[in-house]
Amino acid sequence: MARSFNVRDEIVVHAPIERCFLLSTSIEIVGQELKMRPIRGRTSGFIIGDDTIRWEGWQLCLPQFHESIIECFEAPFFFRDRMIAGRFSTFEHDHAFTEQDDGSALLQDEVRFTMPWGWLGEFLGQRLLVPHIRGLMQRRFVRLKRIAEGEEWRRYLPQA
Repeated sequence: MARSFNVRDEIVVHAPIERCFLLSTSIEIVGQELKMRPIRGRTSGFIIGDDTIRWEGWQLCLPQFHESIIECFEAPFFFRDRMIAGRFSTFEHDHAFTEQDDGSALLQDEVRFTMPWGWLGEFLGQRLLVPHIRGLMQRRFVRLKRIAEGEEWRRYLPQA
């Protein structure tokens, strides 16, 4: 049985939960952080439940692809993307949002994945992919916080 890896992180963003949720579903913002491009499924705008999206690009000096379906979509509190094609054996990414008493939002992410290739996959997962995914998650949080707390969010979200 393949070893399961879990990567978790969280951040408090001083912005409304709805803004944080929408920014987290922006394909443009996700693409900036992943440095990959969406080529099939929903390729622009904001993801919603049951969407699929296929990303292609370069990660860790290798050509990569990752196709996910968006499931368990409960705006503005939670969504999950689950890999349906890609380099992992399994890959799920939970995005949870909790409104705080002061009007800020707690963003919590958890990525769970397994690797093919037996002991080599376990080694690569632990030594290479866990740190890489943790770094992507932390950079994404910093980017979301900067955008949501400043005025840059207006560039990405429809004006209400």
